[in-house]
Amino acid sequence: MGTSELLARAEHLRAQRTPFVLATVVRAQRPTSAKAGDRALVLADGTLDGFVGGTCAESTVRLTGLRLLETGESTLLRITPAPAGAGPADMSPAGPEDDVLVADPDGERDGDGLLTVANPCLSGGSLEIFLEAMIPPPLVHVFGAAPVARAMADLGAALGYDVVTGTDPGVPVPPDADAVVVASHGRDEERVLTEAARAGVPYLALVASRRRGAAVLAGLDLTEPERARIHTPAGLDIGARTAPEVALSIFAEIISLRGDWSGSWRGVRRAEPDRSDRGAAAARVPGAGRVPAPRIEAAVDPVCGMRVAVTPDALRHEYAGHSWYFCGSGCRDAFADAPDRYATAA
Repeated sequence: MGTSELLARAEHLRAQRTPFVLATVVRAQRPTSAKAGDRALVLADGTLDGFVGGTCAESTVRLTGLRLLETGESTLLRITPAPAGAGPADMSPAGPEDDVLVADPDGERDGDGLLTVANPCLSGGSLEIFLEAMIPPPLVHVFGAAPVARAMADLGAALGYDVVTGTDPGVPVPPDADAVVVASHGRDEERVLTEAARAGVPYLALVASRRRGAAVLAGLDLTEPERARIHTPAGLDIGARTAPEVALSIFAEIISLRGDWSGSWRGVRRAEPDRSDRGAAAARVPGAGRVPAPRIEAAVDPVCGMRVAVTPDALRHEYAGHSWYFCGSGCRDAFADAPDRYATAA
């Protein structure tokens, strides 16, 4: 995949609100197959598109990228050859002459955004790769055309949120919406509130007076727990009077509560989401429209000691009823030639 194609792919992922990590080689010390400017994308399923080095470097970038998708952080990754020193005897394909002391597989952080990882499989050079986590901003769906709705759109843009506005109740609530605010002054409120509550949207609010809001909630075909999740009057009580002030109070409430939503703000969206299965039963699970951020499993390569991500397309070898994972084909082939040697040492 060329640079222009890769960047176009990145823009498509952004437009689809699909999180990814953009990895860019900023320094390459020979001998290494990568060069400064090489790029790759790391997706939540472990897919790596592009080129940032050989299979061993790629394995480190993949695992680091997946962890960054969990935290939403970015980092400068320095991959160096493992330092010479004492290491486990005969733990590399070349035997004791090739022994190295493998660094902590999680690497060493210097506190300033630099992660250093020792890679025993590198050919002698080192790489510095900037990994930037591209996490879609929170999505707020505002239903209605009241002044508060317009103020929500304006303020949301200033806060860096994605705000979608609309007045057609037939348009489904976005499956990855973090918040739904109904500001339609009585028009089609029940339909939108019911759909959003059953979909488990983390934050749901109705712009109305306390008395009218209570009357609307009482007439909704929802369970008591679903009804109790709807905030009305919407927003924190800050004495707001104007539409922009009400919008400010609503965003303040969203921000104050988002930490309670147990991972929903770190939920991720599939690259090609299927919206056809939004049945009522599944939709009643809070956050059902979102795909939880993946819990990254890692395994230690029994040959070189590197930690690698356990993904569907990871290099593996089945032996003695166990799946063994590898950073590259060289380590896998070495294991296949002498499985007892490495399995026993591991």
